[in-house]
Amino acid sequence: MRYFPFLVLMLLYVTSCQTTGNELANIIHADQYLNELASDVRYEVQVLYTQIDRDSANNPSFRTFDFHVDSTRYFYPGSTVKLPAVLLALEKLNELNIPGLDRNAHLRIDSSYLGQTTVLWDSTASDFRPSIGLYAKKILAVSDNDAFNRLYEFIGQDLFNQRLKEKGYDLTRIAHRLSISLSKEQNAATNGFVFYNSEETLYDQPPAVGLGDYQSNVDVVKGKAYQKDDEIVREPFVFTGKNAFALKDQHQMIKAIFFPKQRPQAAFNLTDEQLDFVRKHMHTLPRNTNILDYQSVDQYWDAYGKFLMYGSEPGITIPDNIRIYNKIGLAYGFAIDNAYIIDVNAEIEFMISAVIHTNANHVYNDGLYEYEEVAFPFMARLGMKLYQYELERKRNFQPDFTYLIK
Repeated sequence: MRYFPFLVLMLLYVTSCQTTGNELANIIHADQYLNELASDVRYEVQVLYTQIDRDSANNPSFRTFDFHVDSTRYFYPGSTVKLPAVLLALEKLNELNIPGLDRNAHLRIDSSYLGQTTVLWDSTASDFRPSIGLYAKKILAVSDNDAFNRLYEFIGQDLFNQRLKEKGYDLTRIAHRLSISLSKEQNAATNGFVFYNSEETLYDQPPAVGLGDYQSNVDVVKGKAYQKDDEIVREPFVFTGKNAFALKDQHQMIKAIFFPKQRPQAAFNLTDEQLDFVRKHMHTLPRNTNILDYQSVDQYWDAYGKFLMYGSEPGITIPDNIRIYNKIGLAYGFAIDNAYIIDVNAEIEFMISAVIHTNANHVYNDGLYEYEEVAFPFMARLGMKLYQYELERKRNFQPDFTYLIK
């Protein structure tokens, strides 16, 4: 018994050291608003924050801090699954290695299975002809759901999951298309694709059927009820068969895009030109795309897809010196953002991945989520606080962004 006070003091000391050493936790706890939300179990907040320091040769090193990150705690990833779709679609084009078959090649999508639809043209394209590159731009600019579905179909369900596992994204499952209601069997079946130019067919990909078995190996249920059609079903909502993309995997993917040499296993088999294409369109604001449908600032404002720092708030003009390379997700009350953020004037850079859950009535699929009241303000404040911290953080060498600013 005589050792008990000593052990208590040691435990308090160790706990204090751990808190002090976690700069992310310190920043969150120091802000009353952030602390109240992030510490409230109802909001299921998870955050990853990476500091980046350069040496004299511009080589990066990383320090990553986490807040309440738990890969066993499921959240619905929403549109964040679209980013690996872009990367894997470009990678597949490279692996096919067919002359003329690149992201700009025209394509036709056939239908041969129940629930599938045909694509012959696309009204958002300047020549009305769809392509992998067009779908990638639509995903990265405004998070288009149909564009994801088409890339999902081109990659194929099995290859999608296989390649992510090979690269170490072990906490990710891609089981279904987005925004359309299909059975497990229908989601396993993917369309045939024909790529062509003005003279000939470049590649004819037949329809395929995947394993379809990409659900969680444990039951995943949440809430007290859900809406089906116009009725409320008084049972928990089942997420067991839905997509999964853990925050650690999302954060790792952002790092693999911008620092592939430091994450070789997690990186994608893309050329430098393809990486430039992806990076460019991750930060390009809708008004700066060449897609006419996205250039209305009333419908697609600057912060439309920028939760961190700007909270998706209409009317804000994001300054040119701030570049946010990111991918958001927003569904079933979950708001997610993964971002590599730089300020070219202040010469700072950092990465954030965050998720917050807002569903006060515990009913899913009713569209009643507190995005505007809670999720977006939290994301904006979190991003801005970390940005302000980075402005003050000491660096031995300033980053050279020449490879990004082209």
